[in-house]
Amino acid sequence: MIYSDNHRTITTDRLHLRLFEKSDAETVTKLCDNYNIYRSTLTLPYPYTLDCAVSWIERHLNNFLADKLYEFAICDRHTGALYGAISLSNNQRYEHGELGYWIGEEFWGKGYATEASSAILEFAFNVKKYHKVYARYFASNPASGRVMQKIGMVREGILADHVKKENQYEDLICYGVVRNARG
Repeated sequence: MIYSDNHRTITTDRLHLRLFEKSDAETVTKLCDNYNIYRSTLTLPYPYTLDCAVSWIERHLNNFLADKLYEFAICDRHTGALYGAISLSNNQRYEHGELGYWIGEEFWGKGYATEASSAILEFAFNVKKYHKVYARYFASNPASGRVMQKIGMVREGILADHVKKENQYEDLICYGVVRNARG
């Protein structure tokens, strides 16, 4: 993982993580206006409109500069194709943050979420000096849990019937990793 503070980018073997640009809004809309992504994410609206994408992207730079939330576009390192998004919140008081991500359905199963998440962990621990990173996923989305396991997170517990999605309560499975525990 290579982080460029000047450009606010992270580069991995296959991926280039960068801030979203307004020109990404149409692609974000196309990727997010997908019921399968909606049902596996906590806050993504559905249907997902161009206005949703534009207003979401407009907040990113200020959040980044305020060290509040780091939101990156997950792109192909060579072609620049946009695959999805990854974010890391920053709770400075407790020196921790929550990892979140989504990948466009046509790009599922290629390891992009795992590669991007691993890079974000390095960013959190080595650049931002976090003590801990945590993540949550719906019990109905075990693929997300496998990503968390692959990057060295450990299961910390279940928040039973914690959120309501489509008039059904969902369990949230919680994972985390502490900087010194990462080998």
